[in-house]
Amino acid sequence: MTDITTPAPLATAASTGPADARRLATGANLDKAAKQFESVFTGMMLKSMRQAKLADPLFDSKALDTFRDMQDQMTVKAMAEHTPLGIGKAMREFLAKSQADLKTPER
Repeated sequence: MTDITTPAPLATAASTGPADARRLATGANLDKAAKQFESVFTGMMLKSMRQAKLADPLFDSKALDTFRDMQDQMTVKAMAEHTPLGIGKAMREFLAKSQADLKTPER
């Protein structure tokens, strides 16, 4: 009979071995995460601005709202890629502090 009070350990990145942990801690992955964070943050900011409607639109429909949401998603991706606010860069530098090989060179 097995003991059901003690849960089985979950497999995590740290428990799967050092090779997997090194793969997760690469600079490319950190850069990608920083860009995605920048995109999510900018998207939340844009969504908040859209919710603060200053005037009633002439043409308002669910289809227009859906299209505007899709357009906003593409806009924030482009903004994060080409003209970032700097939030992603700050997050990358903060996370890289814990790993000496990922620190960005001082300019």
